[in-house]
Amino acid sequence: MLKDSLFYAKILLFGEYGVIHDSMGLSIPYNSYKGSLKFESEGSEGEESSNQHLRSYLEYLKSVESEHLNLDLKTFGNDIDNGLYFDSSIPQGFGVGSSGALVAAVYNKYAINPILAEGHEKRDIATLKEVFAIMESYFHGKSSGLDPLICYLNLPVLIKSKDDLGTVGLPQASSEGKGAIFLVDSGSPGSTQPMVNIFMEKMKNQGFRKMLREEFKKYNDACIQAFLKRDVKPLFSNIKQLSRLLLENFTPMIPHVFHKLWKEGIESNDYYLKLCGSGGGGYVLGFTEDIDKAKQKLKDYQLEVVFTF
Repeated sequence: MLKDSLFYAKILLFGEYGVIHDSMGLSIPYNSYKGSLKFESEGSEGEESSNQHLRSYLEYLKSVESEHLNLDLKTFGNDIDNGLYFDSSIPQGFGVGSSGALVAAVYNKYAINPILAEGHEKRDIATLKEVFAIMESYFHGKSSGLDPLICYLNLPVLIKSKDDLGTVGLPQASSEGKGAIFLVDSGSPGSTQPMVNIFMEKMKNQGFRKMLREEFKKYNDACIQAFLKRDVKPLFSNIKQLSRLLLENFTPMIPHVFHKLWKEGIESNDYYLKLCGSGGGGYVLGFTEDIDKAKQKLKDYQLEVVFTF
């Protein structure tokens, strides 16, 4: 192994859909969930199912093998025959990188002359993203490669544009502050591909493209800049506008159970909700200046705190 074989979940704090259209994005590792490649020990149903999924994935990798994917697929196949499976606590279909962690683990173990996660240069990150995009397309039909990149590097990544991305330091979390970023569980998984299809259909509309270019990008990018500077006031004024914009223009991607709560958050200023990944189910991200108040208002849901101000 080239590095620690555990691969953690990720959260795209800002940039969902916008990164497709040249907005900025900020993605961070989320160490509450993790996965690693192992060999079957009990032959349980979960292990056997994962082993079969890896076998299907191997066939996909064989079909797209190119100079970009320099993988030792023979050894991968032999290991699958010997009971290899992906042991993961990362919920699938919740927008926190379950497929990204698997792709990162496969690359880490089977890449020939891999780009190391440590001591990389900026151009290496772009190359890794390109490789991971091909590898992850098996799961979503089309992938930016960003999720596996975060899982592999286990570092926050700032996307300035499609071709300009690199690792970034996060502001220090506060143990005393009441402000927080949190996850809310919608109770059911989502599926990325249908949501991306809806987005691409919306992109045919000139008004939607204009909104994305002029409003979404403005508020999304301002949120990232304010968050990285730990500038709380502009962060929350911009996240409110971003939350409103998502409610008005991305309704199909917002799980139905959250439509009313989303609106109530904007009106009360107690919390603001936004998509976590492609939406349609899974987790929703929340931002609040008072986590106790947010917990009270969202008492019917389990909140997982990701970052504190």
